[in-house]
Amino acid sequence: MTGSRQAHPLGINGLGRIGKLSVWHHAARGHFPSLVVNVGRLVGRDLEAVCGVIQNDSTYGNMDRFLFGISAQPSVKIIDRERHILEVAGVPVTVLQEARNPSDIDWHHHGVRVVVDTTGAFDDPTYPEGVPGGSLRGHLGAGAEKVIYSAAFKPHGGVMPPDCVTLINGINHDAFDPTRHHVISAASCTTTALAHMVKPLLESMEASKIMTASMSTVHAVTNSQTVLDAVPGAGAKDLRRTRSVLNSMVLTSTNAARALEEVLPEIREIGFMADSVRIPIPTESLIILNVTFQTRLDTNGNPVINRESLNGIYQATARGAQAGLLVYSDVQNVPRDVTGMRAAVVVEGTENHTRTGFVEIDLASLPGMPEDVLAQLGAPAVRVPVTHAKVFGWYDNEYGSYTNMLADLTVHVAESLL
Repeated sequence: MTGSRQAHPLGINGLGRIGKLSVWHHAARGHFPSLVVNVGRLVGRDLEAVCGVIQNDSTYGNMDRFLFGISAQPSVKIIDRERHILEVAGVPVTVLQEARNPSDIDWHHHGVRVVVDTTGAFDDPTYPEGVPGGSLRGHLGAGAEKVIYSAAFKPHGGVMPPDCVTLINGINHDAFDPTRHHVISAASCTTTALAHMVKPLLESMEASKIMTASMSTVHAVTNSQTVLDAVPGAGAKDLRRTRSVLNSMVLTSTNAARALEEVLPEIREIGFMADSVRIPIPTESLIILNVTFQTRLDTNGNPVINRESLNGIYQATARGAQAGLLVYSDVQNVPRDVTGMRAAVVVEGTENHTRTGFVEIDLASLPGMPEDVLAQLGAPAVRVPVTHAKVFGWYDNEYGSYTNMLADLTVHVAESLL
């Protein structure tokens, strides 16, 4: 996305995986004149420790080499120790370390209008500003005009306020209304990739006739898991997440199906299901999308939805409506091949495949089927051709896919305030 360069700094709450990588992205992009990063606590012994956190990464390596090439020189330095101001790739970055509660972060003092909250700690947008422990709305009370949450909302029983919206760059970001929407979810890394895989199907005349769908993500580890076996906390539901991340494949849940309905409402009628398997790699994940289509047969009796037509949908999408967001690949990839690649999802056409069969439907069992219609049809059942498809999509759940899509959405929201 392009537009006018911002006059106000961008606020980032949190310096974890997505927080740090957002600093990388926006420092390299230069769209915002400066960044204000709230860490909320002391880091190491001095400000040099914060520089080290930003400069180096065990997954992507040195920031400057990753962003600017192998010959790039270190660019993270302290320019005002007393005011906690760094310079990252030429962009001033003010580091705040005093407040963890969003209400106590003085965004107004720093001129911040848009805040990206990457902490993962404030997932309920129904919580008011003054709730103990903090809430997303605390950022608004502290002077921000818009807050973007880098995860899916999880309202704990409350009615979703009208100023909340879930947006994914390239899917429904145009639904953003700056006069109404103040608390925004950028969904999750998995929902972002999944939405870009499902949208082309819904927009195809033949492939939009989806009967059922489900998804499994083979997902990289996250900081919600433990390095070695640990004792689950009181009330913990997912006991596998306390097993050693180095030695385990962990079956777990994902709210990608529910979040997908927020950005692609058509999916609500399908009864979409989703699950996740965590595996011991640092980043890069794989969606296995299972879709059953009601199809039709051509004049030769062959299904119109097959491997070639399915791949053709994704090839056309990669060249057209979702160019630069969805990438179609005809090579056999492994995770490292697409790590850091700027794409919401990389569809691997070499592995996509379909199988067509017939389902016999008992017409008398259909709710509301009139008796006279059954009598006119003269047959108690019909055989319907259905095609089952598997579609494979890689996504870099940290920088390549999610951080880039989050950043594009952030710029879109900020530009609405010009």
